[in-house]
Amino acid sequence: MTLAKSPHCTTTVIPDHTQLPESDGTFVKNFQEHPQSVLLTDSIRPVLQELHPDGQYRIGQDSGIYWRLTEPPERGAEAPDWFYVPNIPPLLDGEMRRSYVLWKEFVAPLIVLEFVSGDGLEERDKTPPSLDNQEEKKKAGKFWVYEQAIRVPFYGIYEVQKASVEMYHLVEGSYELMRANERGHYPIPAMGVELGIWQGKYDEVKLPWLRWWDNQGNLLLTGDERSQLLTSQLEQERQRAEQERQRAERLAERLRQMGINPDEM
Repeated sequence: MTLAKSPHCTTTVIPDHTQLPESDGTFVKNFQEHPQSVLLTDSIRPVLQELHPDGQYRIGQDSGIYWRLTEPPERGAEAPDWFYVPNIPPLLDGEMRRSYVLWKEFVAPLIVLEFVSGDGLEERDKTPPSLDNQEEKKKAGKFWVYEQAIRVPFYGIYEVQKASVEMYHLVEGSYELMRANERGHYPIPAMGVELGIWQGKYDEVKLPWLRWWDNQGNLLLTGDERSQLLTSQLEQERQRAEQERQRAERLAERLRQMGINPDEM
């Protein structure tokens, strides 16, 4: 690609997140992908806040990860549907990141998740970048980029139509297909959680959603679910208290009928 030159010298200026495109002009392919990303983020945030009490982490949703300088710049980027990067500051140079630029950050995401909208070939594409006369003719496949270029430790391919998630773990430089545990989940040890498929209703739609569990197999709830659970628990406590009050009143009435004053007991 043509790199910028400093106006005062001939040194090549390597672009950062403020100089690279935020979007390649594409859009989310269906109405399920956005709520799926929100569901993952909302339910995992309390866990990440415990892991990073200093706030040093970021979650990306359809945000570009630039791994290579190319022309056009978008050809050297991938935009995962969801990813998590540990141990980086919330702001970069005092502002929110417009994209994630590996040659400026150096920390790879711990986990990347792709939501399949088509046949899944794009998410499983292992094609390396091809060069002809130093010009890139074909963009590298997503699988190859995450495995060989960015080197993401965990890569997940979620297919809502198949109610499945296919998880890979980077082992000695290559992805190995993970096996689900006895609960049908995939442990992510560094996060202390498991990832799997949950059949239920979210965003008014009943689907096989991709969700998190803790290491004991307890579903990680969203803020709304936690609020609803608390409301339900408070209502149950209120009902128990009311039942206890009514029981006490009935006992007191029986004592009065026996000529015993319950207030003097």
